[in-house]
Amino acid sequence: MNYNIRTAVPADTETINALFAEMLNAVYHTDNAEGYPEGYLDRFFDGSENRIYLAEGEEIMAFLSVEVHREEKTYIYLDDFSVSGPYRRQGIGTKLIRAAESYAEELRIPAICLHVEKTNSSAFRFYEKLGYSVMRDDGNRYLMLKEEKAAD
Repeated sequence: MNYNIRTAVPADTETINALFAEMLNAVYHTDNAEGYPEGYLDRFFDGSENRIYLAEGEEIMAFLSVEVHREEKTYIYLDDFSVSGPYRRQGIGTKLIRAAESYAEELRIPAICLHVEKTNSSAFRFYEKLGYSVMRDDGNRYLMLKEEKAAD
């Protein structure tokens, strides 16, 4: 399958919303999830370090939102992540995660974290395979962390 990874632009908002709703429907076993509230995605298009990566072939197949946090501890948070059903288990998710990890390396940020629902065992195994481990139990989900060794 031919596809590329690119950074989202505001014109992608409708497709990102549809993928987000598809992800919520799958995770929460419902059929009535909606997309983001109006304006929610603007923070990814405002020139800040936050971004959304898309996997795109003949259509947009997946997205991953990446938030840069420069607080007491600087880290990247992988927030929403969705690969459309027909495209799962084809390496697309791995390439999106790797794009976010490359971005973290480019920004010289060694820590990347994300949440995974405890009921989503396949996602949990996927993240473990990519080197993420449980940092904290947050009730119905785990906070997972991957820290790269600092470059000398």
